[in-house]
Amino acid sequence: MKILVTGGAGFIGSHTCVELLEGGYEISVLDNLSNSSEKSLERIKEITGKDFKFYKADLLDYDAVDKVFSSEKFDSVIHFAGLKAVGESVEKPLTYYHNNITGTLNLLSIMRKHGVYNIVFSSSATVYGSPKSLPIKEDFPLSTTNPYGSTKLMIEGILQDLYTADNNFSITILRYFNPIGAHKSGKIGEDPKGIPNNLMPYIQQVAIGKLPQLSVFGDKYPTKDGTGVRDYIHVVDLSLAHVKAVEKKSGHPGVYIYNVGTGNGYSVLEMVKAFEKASGREVKYKICPNRPGDIAACYADASKAEKELGWTAKLDLEDMCRDGWNWQVNNPNGYAD
Repeated sequence: MKILVTGGAGFIGSHTCVELLEGGYEISVLDNLSNSSEKSLERIKEITGKDFKFYKADLLDYDAVDKVFSSEKFDSVIHFAGLKAVGESVEKPLTYYHNNITGTLNLLSIMRKHGVYNIVFSSSATVYGSPKSLPIKEDFPLSTTNPYGSTKLMIEGILQDLYTADNNFSITILRYFNPIGAHKSGKIGEDPKGIPNNLMPYIQQVAIGKLPQLSVFGDKYPTKDGTGVRDYIHVVDLSLAHVKAVEKKSGHPGVYIYNVGTGNGYSVLEMVKAFEKASGREVKYKICPNRPGDIAACYADASKAEKELGWTAKLDLEDMCRDGWNWQVNNPNGYAD
């Protein structure tokens, strides 16, 4: 089976490419490298000992993407490509709507043109908005608190409408919670350009000495220590969920939706302490006002994925912090090293 991975040079995409190759799948990668490095693709080849094609192309460029589908016959697409920073999306909503939605519309139109009907879509727990209760199940009401989340929710709606119009499609929507960690080799990991938007790469850069301190946004939430609580999942566990989705759902028309998380919620300060333990470094922080669009707590009920896909998270918080630190130590400047 040959799979096109859009955004395959990025954090989650690169780890999924490794797991697909090690699972015996053929892959090609499409990425515009706007927030990723081609070096990650070289590292994937080092880890797996396997080669694959890379297309530097943007989903907004219809003709370039159409040419990719004309040059190879794909059985399935895993769609990661998109802008993903909550804070930035609040500042640049039109950029996010145009990039994420138009790019996906181009991709789906080209897939249909070329008779490629299997897709796994990278969605997010942000589609649940501010949940009324926890843990979050797939049938909870959907709403969003920021433009990034709105793009994910709109794309989910587009995918469901597409299936209604064309029952050939097998669509799997994976709603991620908070992926962290890195491959155990230390060769690939999260390498944000500029100041990190996500908690763990920020903590890692403080621990390595690149940033002076962590900004903790809000300490008055109704949580155990007042800081925001999230469900953190090891990126390798998350990647394996995509492999399971391809394995179980390809060729089975329908729309399938799964939470991908551990079911455990950790606060920002708990994450700081866990990382200090794993790294042996102090992580200095300061308390700041909460950010617009952030919610108090969010963690998953992932039992549906276990029941239907045979997938469950196996790596714990200690594994996540250890592997994230191993990546940071081996690559203090990310792929620029």
